[in-house]
Amino acid sequence: MIKTAMVWMLLFTLVLPSSVMEAYPVKEQAMTRPVYPIPISTTRLLTETPESTHSSGQEVDQSELRQLHPFAHDVIMIDVGHGGIDGGTSYGDILEKDINLAISRRLFMLLRKEGYHAVLNRDADYALSDDNRWHRSSSRHRRDLSQRKQLSSEIPTKLVVSIHVNWGKNSSKRGGIVLHQSEGRSTLLADTIQEQLNLVYRNNNHIMVGKPYYLLNQTKVPAVIVETGFLSNMEDRTLLTGRNGQMQIAEAIADGIISYLTAL
Repeated sequence: MIKTAMVWMLLFTLVLPSSVMEAYPVKEQAMTRPVYPIPISTTRLLTETPESTHSSGQEVDQSELRQLHPFAHDVIMIDVGHGGIDGGTSYGDILEKDINLAISRRLFMLLRKEGYHAVLNRDADYALSDDNRWHRSSSRHRRDLSQRKQLSSEIPTKLVVSIHVNWGKNSSKRGGIVLHQSEGRSTLLADTIQEQLNLVYRNNNHIMVGKPYYLLNQTKVPAVIVETGFLSNMEDRTLLTGRNGQMQIAEAIADGIISYLTAL
C-alpha cells in the first residue's frame, strides 16, 4: 500500500507555497488517495535513520534530527471522521463520512492558504483501520481509533481537530457542538471554534467535555471533536450537504483555529 511515490507526493504538498495551492480549488468529486495520505509505517521508517546514527556513537544535534524529519514543522492534524465500511450516522443515502471528508478538504485548503501547516489523515473514502497493521485487536473500530491517535504521536502535531456530524432523537436540535479535553488549551481551542460555529448557525450552543471519547482521552496534544451540525435537523442538513454550507462551516472552524493560535 505504501509506495515511494506516495511519500514524495506527500512531502511536495507540505512544502507547496500557498500561492500555488490557490490554483487548485476544492472539488466535490473524490480526490486521488496519494495526495494527502500519511501512512504510519512510512513515518516510522523515515525516523529510523537518525536513531541508527545516534546508536553508532556519533554525537547528533537534536535540532538537526528535527530537520531530517519528513515534517519540518508541527502540523494541524485534521482527523476526518469515519470512512470506508464505517459510514457514521446517516439520513437516507446521506452518509456522515462523506460530509466529514468534504468539510475537512475545505478546512485543509483554507488553512494552507493562510500559511498554516495542515494535514489530513484520510483524503478519500477508506477506513483508517485498513492502514493499522500494528494493533493486534479483532475490533476494526478499536484499530481505527488507535490509528488516528497514533498518527498524532508519530507526526509532530500542534493540535488535532476531529470532524464529525451529529444526530439527535429530537429533530429540533441543531447547530455545531465542540467537545474538548479536560485541559486548558483544548478548552480554549473548543471555545474559539464554537464561537465561530454559533455565528453560522445563529444560535448559542456551548462546548462540552468529551470524557468518553478515545481520541480526546489518548491524544497528548490539544484536541477537539467538532460536531459540525445535526443531520437529523432539516436546516442543518441543508448546510451540511450543500457546497456553500460546507464552506461556511469550514471557514468557521478555520477562523476558530487561527484565533486560538493567535491567542497563544
